[in-house]
Amino acid sequence: MTMTTELASVAEAGKTTRVRRIRLSNTKLATGLLIGGAIVLFGLIGPFVTQDPRLVNDIGLSAPSADHWLGTTQTGQDVLAQLAYGTRGSLTVGAVVGVLTLLLSGFFGVVGAYAGGWVDELFSLFTNIMLVIPGLPLVIVISSYVPDKSIWLVSIVLAITSWAASALVLRGYTLSLRNRDYVLASRVAGEKRWRILTVEILPNLIPLLASQVVFAVIFAILGEAGLSYLGLGASGSFTWGTILYYAQNGLALRLGAWWWFVPPGLMLALFGAALSLINFSIDEIINPKLRNQTRSARKGWRMSREQLSKAKEATL
Repeated sequence: MTMTTELASVAEAGKTTRVRRIRLSNTKLATGLLIGGAIVLFGLIGPFVTQDPRLVNDIGLSAPSADHWLGTTQTGQDVLAQLAYGTRGSLTVGAVVGVLTLLLSGFFGVVGAYAGGWVDELFSLFTNIMLVIPGLPLVIVISSYVPDKSIWLVSIVLAITSWAASALVLRGYTLSLRNRDYVLASRVAGEKRWRILTVEILPNLIPLLASQVVFAVIFAILGEAGLSYLGLGASGSFTWGTILYYAQNGLALRLGAWWWFVPPGLMLALFGAALSLINFSIDEIINPKLRNQTRSARKGWRMSREQLSKAKEATL
């Protein structure tokens, strides 16, 4: 009877622990989706309810007011309108790079690994070549030699230099899935190769693909912001990076015009944090061991009362 009670208590404790882990993961995912969704909604609706961001007024640099909620620039342009259009521009870059990275890494990583043979060797060689090419210097060189850069060109260049690492990760995971029993059973049953790839292998790669896409979006938005801040971004388009570039050239920091550079920087930080929370949640779904490691690490950080008293005595 005692043993049964102990087993029941252990099972209940394990169930409670799993529930707490799931709640923690869901909290991070919900927080990331809430922040990211709010920023995406602002980028979609904002340009339709704000004025032209290039409209010049004669009021000059002014602080936030009832007419201009986030103030104006030195030429009287509305910062809120620029932020709305800049949000849409940055999200466009992230979306384009995310989709292109998904397609390129999926083709060279998943298809090559499943095909095997010389196809896999050729795809792996090309992926390794693209991996060792320095991405940021290449983007800077290409951007410096192209006078009129559209937001699509910047997105394509960022995508070309960011898909190789994801392809290697997908290749390794696909190689492990290719030798699973259910895949071998499908081959023995005479299933077509494209059906095995799309039905048996790809569904198991969805969490990993989602994680790689989220990481690519983060890289693209931050990379574009860095290029624009250096004056090498898209010309004639508003992004968070171009707003920071114009604020730097307008001496906003020296003039104390915080409303000019704080909003785009804050949007960058918030959206990056939101995508990171989503990425962490997806990683925990892919690898449940991360939850156990995180929990054991937290236990290691906690100190008992005796340890705290000894630490206080040592500091006195």
